[in-house]
Amino acid sequence: MDLVADSDVVRAAGAGVVRFAGVVVSRPVISISHDGGLITTYEPVEAVVAVGQRVLAGQVIGTVVSGHPGCPVEACLHWGLRRGDTYLDPLILVGVGRVRLLPLARRADRRRGGRSRPRCCRSVR
Repeated sequence: MDLVADSDVVRAAGAGVVRFAGVVVSRPVISISHDGGLITTYEPVEAVVAVGQRVLAGQVIGTVVSGHPGCPVEACLHWGLRRGDTYLDPLILVGVGRVRLLPLARRADRRRGGRSRPRCCRSVR
C-alpha cells in the first residue's frame, strides 16, 4: 500500500490494455493486461481510461479516491500484480527487490505450530 493524496494521478506500471475500469464492492478499480500474462490492478482509482483502451507505461489512467476504510491517511493506493491465479509483488515492476511485509517463521517455529515469533518480533521488556 502506497500512501498518496486524494486526487493524485495514477500512472500505468507498463504498456498494456485496460481489461476493467469500474466499481468492485463500492471501490473504483482499474485492471490492465500486460505482455507475459501479467495483470496490474489499481484501487481506489477513478478511471480516465476505458475498457479495451491501449495504454503506455507511465500514462495517466486515473486519480486516487480518498476516504476508504483501512487507509490510515487521507488516501491510499492499493496496487496489485498477478500472473494467472498467482499474486506477485508489484514492486518487481519498478526494480525493487523482494519485499517481506511480515517476518517469515523459522523452520523450527513451524514444527512447533508457529507459536513462537521470530526474534525480531518478540516484545521487549
